[in-house]
Amino acid sequence: MPYTMEEEKQLTTADLAHTANEGEAQRAKTDDQSYGPLLARDVCDDMRHNWEGIQTEFVDDPRVAVQRADELVASAIQKLAQTFADERAKLEQQWSKGNDVSTEDLRQALRRYRAFFQRLLAV
Repeated sequence: MPYTMEEEKQLTTADLAHTANEGEAQRAKTDDQSYGPLLARDVCDDMRHNWEGIQTEFVDDPRVAVQRADELVASAIQKLAQTFADERAKLEQQWSKGNDVSTEDLRQALRRYRAFFQRLLAV
């Protein structure tokens, strides 16, 4: 079922500072997750579809369109933060069980953080 903003709590970027760890995780499924999409394809497609609706709505109700745009951006940021939080939680769960996390797993995690950080600063 496609993602719609109405299915979850309406969120603003102001709220995001306090709720970055809430929400559902959406993981990118690519061959090289370090440089691939940051969110699952279906989530991205649904968000693009919502964005198109927001742009169309601007003509009739600019104020509502800007409010919905803020909510959509906040939702995207929240889903992205949750993806990283879930990845870290998996590593911490292994550590808490006394299991060693392989250097390769840690290297991949660090590569993903680095790739995201570089992309973020390039914007």
